[in-house]
Order: sequence, then structure tokens, then C-alpha cells
Amino acid sequence: MCGIAGTFETRPGGWRGGEGEQGGARSRAEAMAGLIAHRGPDADGFLVDGPAALANRRLAIIDLSPAGRQPLFNEDGSVGLVYNGELYNFLALRGELIQKGHRFRSHSDTEVIVHAYEEYGPACVRRFNGMFAFAVWDRRRETLFLARDRFGVKPLYYTWLDGTQAEGGRTLAISSEVKAFLALPGFQPRLDPEAAVEYLTFQNVFSDRTLFAGVRLLPAGSTLTVTAGGEIQQERYWTFRFEPEADKGEAHYVAGVRERFEEAVRRQLMSDVLVGSYLSGGMDSGSICAVASQQLPQLHTFTGGFPLLGAQGLEQHSDERMQARRMATAMETRHHELEVAPGAMADVLAELVWHLEDLRVASSYHNYLVAGLAGSTVKVVLSGAGGDELFAGYPWRYEHARVARTVEEFAQAYGAYWSILLPDAAKPAFLAGELAAAGRGFSATEAARGVLADYRAEARVDDPLNLALTFEARTFLQGLFVVEDKLSMAHSLESRVPFLDNDLVDFACAMPSAYKLRDGTSKYVLREAMRGLIPEDILVARKQGFAPPEDAWFRGPALPYLREVVLSQRSLGRGWFRPKALERIFAEHVAGTANHKKLLWSLACLEWWGRIFLDGERPERRFTARRPG
Repeated sequence: MCGIAGTFETRPGGWRGGEGEQGGARSRAEAMAGLIAHRGPDADGFLVDGPAALANRRLAIIDLSPAGRQPLFNEDGSVGLVYNGELYNFLALRGELIQKGHRFRSHSDTEVIVHAYEEYGPACVRRFNGMFAFAVWDRRRETLFLARDRFGVKPLYYTWLDGTQAEGGRTLAISSEVKAFLALPGFQPRLDPEAAVEYLTFQNVFSDRTLFAGVRLLPAGSTLTVTAGGEIQQERYWTFRFEPEADKGEAHYVAGVRERFEEAVRRQLMSDVLVGSYLSGGMDSGSICAVASQQLPQLHTFTGGFPLLGAQGLEQHSDERMQARRMATAMETRHHELEVAPGAMADVLAELVWHLEDLRVASSYHNYLVAGLAGSTVKVVLSGAGGDELFAGYPWRYEHARVARTVEEFAQAYGAYWSILLPDAAKPAFLAGELAAAGRGFSATEAARGVLADYRAEARVDDPLNLALTFEARTFLQGLFVVEDKLSMAHSLESRVPFLDNDLVDFACAMPSAYKLRDGTSKYVLREAMRGLIPEDILVARKQGFAPPEDAWFRGPALPYLREVVLSQRSLGRGWFRPKALERIFAEHVAGTANHKKLLWSLACLEWWGRIFLDGERPERRFTARRPG
């Protein structure tokens, strides 16, 4: 696990640079790497050759020796790689490549990618089971090849800088995090109003835009090839699509899920450093811990909880520490707990936004703190992300899909449902300035339709649940992974997601939806597959999720801080929102006539985003995890 960054010069006719230009390119690569040093505190490495200047920050997980340091090359040095991620099937691929005559200098998964590219070219990505984002410099073809894993677990951002080189040339900049671009003289952070409106609609960005104008996120399951002459080719080699096969019976699917799940967890335990696991009170993380603890005695487990004073309704059940303790005791893990108080958001929000940068999905300061707890003890942690998206864990959502008879009707229904912050009709009274202008051209239905561009709009929807699962895996899950990556890597912690294993995902995508949601029971087949592995009461418990009681907190102890940030003169001076509209949502939330916790969180984050990236205010690090030794 690492961080990567760098630049690639393109010019009509190809590369014609000299040593002086390469010296400048290396300096820029070093500066970019410095801004993402938290992703890889163990070492750095640089590839400067022709138009390519690439950097790596190493978090050493597999092959801790110097031989595993990046960049890594093939035998003659014509193919070089910087890489972030893990390949869980690298040993099998290594054996296959050795049989084909490739020679290895290390025992790392990184070097397997180098030789796989040399052997199979861009098609190598189809052979990888893992999470990754990497850049390959191919000297013979004078091309830079970029790739991101099937599911989008690891991010890869890019932007183009014009006018920095010879006439007609452009510079491609890439990085695991946008903040690395701040080191480049030609990069000036600006808000992308269209992306901001998308975020303020869905609390997510469905397209490849980011809040930074001109910065794109390479889509999951995609590659980008750029030649030194400036030719560009982007391809999607895989995408989520839930399409059922002929029904093979419940026993087949229950046994198949159990077998593939256990193998996925075992595969993702490979490491030369200490591995731990998150453990909430739920089925997904509990199942992971149950399998992992059989392989790793004294497995370290981590959970967070909340004081519930003032919580009402479902929020009274938001603290799952007791259930987590019971499972930890049963599995004989070394359990660690953290209580997240109402004031925690104010303590860490600035540094959290600095790390998140590309804002997505719901509040996450509590996740940030628990990641810090894990990072103080282990270098690798297993996460239960993806189980709900594969096996239909949100039955209340799918009701909005059942009304759809065509893909177009689905886009209308789901676009409206996922407008959880500002529906299109609410934008004129809320947005101001450049955001109001962007909002006038925005349609939630069109954004939802864009997610399903590979489906014909007029096509009949025979299975609304499978279409809903496809949509959410391409949107909500992508946002979760952006957040998961940033929060863990902020603490130099690798987060692995066993549910996102190629074999398990392929099996789940081909499964008839009736085995996932049955008579109102979500994740039916997964519950049956995990029977006997975790306690029965955990197995049948309703979905809770790891979320603080913010409906109550945002009316009480956290309210003054939110008002201070969102209604400050600095915030109002940006001209993004109508002041009376901001006052109204506070009044409605405090009165209890509406629950605006998601919108209030997003507005506070967006203001801190402006302070940090537009105003240049670098937040002080107030929370630091310290790993023993």
C-alpha cells in the first residue's frame, strides 16, 4: 500500500527534452510526494525518464526488504512502475510468469504487475484480483499506462496543465490524492461549480468530476493510456452489472457464498506486518473477524461507540460496543475501543477535510478516529465495506426502484430518491452565485441516467432490485471507497475489503435477486451462509450501521460549532448560498420539523474545503496515531 504521484509531458511529435528539464521534473515529483508522505512513511522512490517523472511513497506491507522498494522495473529497464494497492493472487501470477521466462528480483506483488504488463500489455488488468491504482512507464512505446482496480477501492486522480512546456505541449499530472497537485506551479485550486452542485444533491459525485476544477477521478475498472505525442485512450475494462444466471437453488448459493467468502478473507490476510480488523456489532465485520481469528490467534479488533444522551428513535441503538465486545470475547480477539464524544467533530473536522479533499457521502469524523485507533496498533485492517451493496442490505431503498417499468423511469425514481441534500426543486431558493448558475443546468434524473449509460433508456426493467444494486455499486459504494481510502491512509493504515474479492463479487452478481432480499429479510443468502460462524442474535439483527446520533447532537452540543462555521462571515462571503436559506435549515433542524443533519455536515465540510484549498489555510494535525515500535 502506498501513494503515487507524478507528471508526464506530452508534445506533438513526442519527447525531445533534455537533462535540465528532467531535473525540474524530478524536483516537482519530490514536492508532490512530500504532500502525500502520510500514505507511505517507510520510504520514497522516483522514476525520472524521458517525459515521465513518477514518485512513490511506500507503506511496506509485503517484502519489507529494499528489493520491494519502488519504482520497480522489468529485466532490461524498459518498463517501470509505481503502484498503490495489493494483488491477492500475485503468487499464482508470479508462478505463471516465471514459467514464461520472466525473472524476478523481489518477492513483492509490485514486481508481478511489471512483468504482467510486459507479458500481456494493457490486458494484464483483467488478470488481477486485488485493489490497485498504478502507473506504468513504457519506454519502448513512449506511453504512460494508468489503471484502477475493478471496484474503485484505490483512487487515482489526474489533471492536465497547459502552457508549461514547449509550444503545443501539455503536462499530465497524476496522484493518489489531489493535494499533491498543490506542489505544481501550473495548478491553481478552483471550485468546480457543476461538481459542487452534484455533491450538494447526492452527497456524492456520480460522474468523474471532483470539487477541484479540471481534476478528474479515473473511473473504477478503467485504464488511461497517454503517449508522449499526446494521444489519449481511456477504456473501461470492467463495471458492476448484476445480471442473474439460471437459478441453481438455495443450497448452491449458500454454500457458494460461504466458500468464496472464507477464501476471500484468507487471501486478504497475506502480509508481512500485523493485520487487524474493524469489529462493529453487525454481521459483516463479525463474519470477517470470525474467519480471520481462526487464522490469526489474538487478532486485534477495533470498534467505536457513542454516548447516547438525548438520542431518540433509531439513534438510541447507534452504540454497538456491547455487541462488539461479545463477539470479541467469543472470538478471543485483542479488542480495542474508542468512545467518540459530541465534540469530536469540532476537534478534527479541519484535518479530516484536508485528508478527504474529494468530499463524499455521510459524516466520517468517527471513522477517522477509529482508523487512528487501528493505525496506532496495526498496519493493515480488514473492513466490512461492500457486504450491503453485494447482498441487498438496504431494503428501504429498493422500494423506490419497484415503481420503475423502464430504465428511464428508474433514473427518474432513483435520481429523486438519492437527492438527499438538495432536490432540484429546492436549488433556486438555496444556491447563489456560480452554484446557482450551475444548478439551473443540473438534473438529478440526467445524472442518474448517466450512471446507467450502458442500459437503453427505453429498456424494460424486469428486476428492479438488480438494477438498484447495479446503480448503488456504481455510485454509493464508489463514494464509500474514496472516504475509506483517505481516512485509513491519513493514519498510514492499509484498509482491505474482503467482500470485494473478484470471485465473491462475480458469484454475487450472477445470483438471482430473490436470494438476497426475501420476505423483507435483507442479505438473506449471506445470513444463511454465515450461520454457525457468528452468534444467532447478531445474524438476525436489523441493519444499524456505524453512525453517531447526530440528529440529537446537531440540535445540542455540536450546534454552536456548526453555526460558527456555516454562518460565519467568511462562509457567507463566498456567495455560494442564500443566507436566509442557511438560517432556515438551522431553524428547522433545531425545531425538529426537519432532519437536516446530512446537509449541515456537508455545508460545514464544504466551508472547510474552501478555507483549506481556496484560502490556503493548512490545518494543524491534532490527532496522531502512534504505532508501537
